[in-house]
Amino acid sequence: MLIIYFVLLGFPLLLTRTESGAALVLSPEVLGRFLVVSVPMAAIAVAAGLWGWLGTRFWISGDDLVVETGMLRKRKRQVPLSRIQAIDLVRPLVTRVFSLAEVRVELAGGEKSEIVLRYLGRNAAHQLRAELLALAAGLPSHTPEAPERPLWRVGFGTLLGSLLFRLPVIGTAILFVFSLVFLVVYAELGMLAVAIPALLGLIRAVMAPLVMYANFTVAMSPDGVRLRYGLLETRMQTVPPGRVQAVSIVEPSLWRASGWARLEVTVAGYAGERQALSSVLLPVAPRHIALSLVSQVFPGTNVDAVALLPSSSKGVSLDQADGAGTDDVVFVSRHGWPCRRTDVIAHARAQSVRLTANLVQRMLGLATVHVDAPPGPVHVSAADRDLGEARAIVESTARRARAARRAGGDPGRWATR
Repeated sequence: MLIIYFVLLGFPLLLTRTESGAALVLSPEVLGRFLVVSVPMAAIAVAAGLWGWLGTRFWISGDDLVVETGMLRKRKRQVPLSRIQAIDLVRPLVTRVFSLAEVRVELAGGEKSEIVLRYLGRNAAHQLRAELLALAAGLPSHTPEAPERPLWRVGFGTLLGSLLFRLPVIGTAILFVFSLVFLVVYAELGMLAVAIPALLGLIRAVMAPLVMYANFTVAMSPDGVRLRYGLLETRMQTVPPGRVQAVSIVEPSLWRASGWARLEVTVAGYAGERQALSSVLLPVAPRHIALSLVSQVFPGTNVDAVALLPSSSKGVSLDQADGAGTDDVVFVSRHGWPCRRTDVIAHARAQSVRLTANLVQRMLGLATVHVDAPPGPVHVSAADRDLGEARAIVESTARRARAARRAGGDPGRWATR
């Protein structure tokens, strides 16, 4: 609130009109005018924050998390602990100074399903996260935090190199340098229309992920996958077992020579901007580490051992479907050039199986099989299959999915199973 006030009103109050235009003149009169307006605004901001903080209460009632908000008009929300999909511990830069943390409880249910508890003391936030994870697993609330086994830590140099070593980034960097040279040599200001968007693109593609995923570590624990990352805003994310719906192993062409891969995931409960911020399970790592993490997320899985049958030679898809295959645990499809993607979904996580055919495919007698997960970045499909083969894939995948769901049972209260 104070930042918005300063940008829209506070800073203009510090400006004084002169003959040459507006200037920043910090005279006693200007400072007095600024303080007369700023002090009441600061008091309003503090009062608004305290009002919201005092009006928020939460407690555990049986198998439910109950959150009550509001002072004059109260709103009570009661959520079964079995619906918890992930629990994040977020510490923005300012709150780290005061040793505070924000607990975000992600629930199955869409865009506005999350519960945000801000702000708690750092130790209290860690205790709350451990208690919620224990209760969601079916354990007593006083169960201590489960130990963890470190799996991988992404070095800063490796992260920076992976962000720079991509075709779109290299192309944008060349365009930026060329536009600057043209601007300096020919004094052509119109090249700013090329240089500025290119610079913004580089910031978004390199600097933003570098700040977000710095100090990235992955650890395995009985209560799920634990991720820690962030340079300015630190985040500790815990995804309980069985909550990852689908995984994509991404291998850009320039990475394959170094054996690097990235893991993207779909987790039920994340939606919209939260899905985009929490879709990376591993920003970069050796491919065997990525495959090891996939086998931890989907126990009993060896992606490279799944035989992939090539798509029909009649296919004309620009995405170059390499093949698709299945075993008793997962359905796997591989596609893409120059960026190769291997999409993996567990049969127990499949929401539906469907067959589609566009106009060109119908003329060629082809179809695409989709194995649907909840909304997210991973879309599993087997493109350009012969129509008879596509129908057989749909039937066998649906049968495996039914059997896997019966065998897996309810993903909630997993520790008691």
